[in-house]
Amino acid sequence: MKYILSILILALVFTGCSRRPAPHSKYKHHSKPITHVSKKSSTLTSSQKNNSTLNKIYAQYRQWKGTPYKYGGLTKGGVDCSGFVLQSYKKLFNIRLPRSTKDQVKKGKRVYINQLHAGDLVFFKTGWNVRHVGIYLEKGKFAHASSSKGVIISNMHTGYWKKNYWQARRLF
Repeated sequence: MKYILSILILALVFTGCSRRPAPHSKYKHHSKPITHVSKKSSTLTSSQKNNSTLNKIYAQYRQWKGTPYKYGGLTKGGVDCSGFVLQSYKKLFNIRLPRSTKDQVKKGKRVYINQLHAGDLVFFKTGWNVRHVGIYLEKGKFAHASSSKGVIISNMHTGYWKKNYWQARRLF
């Protein structure tokens, strides 16, 4: 009897601690009428923010597309991967990043590959003590300065990039 009672108590404790996600609905049900609009309701949804960010990054990419790779470069005359990321973040988001990939990877918070949003930084280990960085777009695509092709968009879920993926960071 003690055994059964113990199991029932544990079941109640664990059931009380678990949380079932609320069903997704377009409509919110309120017990009281809404008499004012909060500041939070007038802000963009995360989906809208992601689309806005994505559009900004694609526009930035179009301006830099084909820019040749130049180690240490920061201009449209030649840029390296961390320089492209630094210049893009500064222009698009007014965020100042360190110059090197080694220091950029220390910024923001780490996110899992299956949680990537437009604007997240994606990092790769491309050699012994060699790192590469790009800006995530969508559906596995990222914009970066390739040492062989200049500023391009690549798919991080195939071949070379899939094999060398290291981590991602979110800065906003």
